[in-house]
Amino acid sequence: MAASLDALLADLESVKNHFGEPATGRIKRLLLRISRHEFDDARLLIRYHEALLFLRAFPLAAGLIAPVEKQLNTFHARIERLHALGANMSAFDDFDTSGIAGTTMQDSLNFEAARWLIHCIPRAVEIAWDEYDDERAMGAVWPHFIPLLREDADVEANIPWRHWFGTARGRMRDAEWLIRRFERIQQKNRAESRTVGDLYDSMRLPLRWHLKNLKLSRTRNWTRPRKFFFHTQQMITRREVSLAEELSRPAPQLERLSRSDGDAVIEKIREVMLVRYRELYGTTLGDASSVRRADLGRGVVMHLWNLPPERRLPLRAYVAGFTLKNGVPINYIEAIGLCEWIEVGFNTFYTYRQGETAWIYAQALRCLCALTGAKTISVYPYQIGQNNDEALDSGAFWFYRKLGFRSGDRDLEKLARGEEEKIARSPRYRTPRRILKRLAEAHVFYELDGAQGGPWDKFSTRNLGLLANRRMAREFSGEMDRIRETSVKETARALRLNHERWTDLERQSLGNWSLVLALIPGLERWAPEDKRAMSSIIRAQAGANEMHYLHLTQRHARLRAELLKLGC
Repeated sequence: MAASLDALLADLESVKNHFGEPATGRIKRLLLRISRHEFDDARLLIRYHEALLFLRAFPLAAGLIAPVEKQLNTFHARIERLHALGANMSAFDDFDTSGIAGTTMQDSLNFEAARWLIHCIPRAVEIAWDEYDDERAMGAVWPHFIPLLREDADVEANIPWRHWFGTARGRMRDAEWLIRRFERIQQKNRAESRTVGDLYDSMRLPLRWHLKNLKLSRTRNWTRPRKFFFHTQQMITRREVSLAEELSRPAPQLERLSRSDGDAVIEKIREVMLVRYRELYGTTLGDASSVRRADLGRGVVMHLWNLPPERRLPLRAYVAGFTLKNGVPINYIEAIGLCEWIEVGFNTFYTYRQGETAWIYAQALRCLCALTGAKTISVYPYQIGQNNDEALDSGAFWFYRKLGFRSGDRDLEKLARGEEEKIARSPRYRTPRRILKRLAEAHVFYELDGAQGGPWDKFSTRNLGLLANRRMAREFSGEMDRIRETSVKETARALRLNHERWTDLERQSLGNWSLVLALIPGLERWAPEDKRAMSSIIRAQAGANEMHYLHLTQRHARLRAELLKLGC
């Protein structure tokens, strides 16, 4: 039976490369036959699940939507049956297989993600006490909200931690009561969210949540699009994608969403990331008021957003996003930049990597460049294989290389060209893994038309931070408060700033920027217009529109030049 089911699944998986009415009829027949099978093998069931999701995102015809959705909407029953049989369920807990309806997930989430999860599905979340015994963390944190616990925690051994916790929470659920205590600490002390979050995060408390047949499961976390796109012809391959041509097209229209629609988008991405064991700074803490939507054709809709002012990075501007294909989430996006340079992270979920990835990536860059005004695009070494076996296995370096990216390291660029020559001489040649590892040691870059090549190759905001830290160690005995206070005074005097009436967030921005500006020789000799523009940049960094801040940095040639001197 397993062999027969394996063959049917292989047939279903193969239709990704067939189109037209014959292929549609074949899929319908395969779905009917497979739906009649009972699955006793977790791996086969996962294959069926991923094939169904791919068909939902990249359908061949309207007649396939209903049968695919029916199978997905009832998929939890197959998982529950497998669990009842006593099957090993560990196969459902990998990054690429997690989040299927009917399964259970477990992770130590950060405070914001944990709070959202517990408010979202309170009855389905519990603390995984059977895998938690960190007495030091309990002793340090729990006395903040459990009366007289220090009487035990500070001096006794063999403390009945669970008993203390149970008597304090009463009839409330463990996880819900705990999160409410942290929220209460935040309200009572008017503490910064980061402070309360750090206190919670220090516990590394594992949460366990049961997906059942919830809509947020990866199985059912799709919506009906405004209009379906059906693949009646061959999909767009990487060879057919010219990044230069795509980026030269008119900028896509980025529709600014209402706050309520933006909230729905941020809610969606939290669900998408949660069930994949992923947490991204901007997907957990995105600014719902900044969400933009781009309808790019072929059933592809992209959403992008920024960070709220209180969560901004000290220097770089931030964009996060994700893509829906016919209403199915298929990837997530991250871009962080300064002036005309952005670093871009792009991750297509495993299930959908055979579905026009290069073309969709090109659309992501079109949207990012339109939103940010960036002219120089770089890709993190991790994305192409640095400490990333998955990227090495998939040959990620060549994905970017064939789209036109170059290495930011001269020696590695020379090595890449040598590999290209070997491939040209022998099409069967494959770059050895050890060389792919070397090629992944540096960022790769793509410059838009008119952009100067090379200035950002060695730049890193980390270098700016390390310079400030060296100064702190050398001149201020390693005390952060002293260097910030001194740097603010020096910068305010040099730029002739009157910041007494600035908001708290504007003064925080000044504190961050002053650590860098104080490193610039002759700052006080800047032209008056450059000083005024720098003041506007500092204040805009704490303003409502993060992209306005980024655009201002692009107009300040003097600042750009000094940043490149310090950061390279």
